[in-house]
Amino acid sequence: MLSSLDEGWGAARLAASPHIPGAGRRTVLAIGLDPESAGFPAIRNSIDTQIDTLHGAGFDAVSLWITPGTAGTETVRRTLEAWRFDCVLIDAGLRAPSEDPLLFETVVNLARSVAPDAAICFDTSPADTLDAVRRWTEP
Repeated sequence: MLSSLDEGWGAARLAASPHIPGAGRRTVLAIGLDPESAGFPAIRNSIDTQIDTLHGAGFDAVSLWITPGTAGTETVRRTLEAWRFDCVLIDAGLRAPSEDPLLFETVVNLARSVAPDAAICFDTSPADTLDAVRRWTEP
């Protein structure tokens, strides 16, 4: 089961996944800062667990890990252009006030412009990811 994408080869992994967005279940793209590059490698397992929880709740969900800068935002754009998502979840770490506000604003505006039919939601931690998605879409 695919649970995450990365900038370098995310599209190839998504295409090879048995859980291809748009295959009959509500789809969720969870966008967040790459835990390794953000200095929080231990949180990756907890986020992956929440993606598995979304799968168990009937959603087809993938994580897209990005790094600040143009490469990260282009990865978001390419992913949103390539597949249809019902919901775009923007991770709490991407919104942190101490992080790059331009990156957060760019991701929000890409979601609005490239995937205008997708709901946009925000979690406060991996523990409330399912609640955040359910506020805006059902499986």
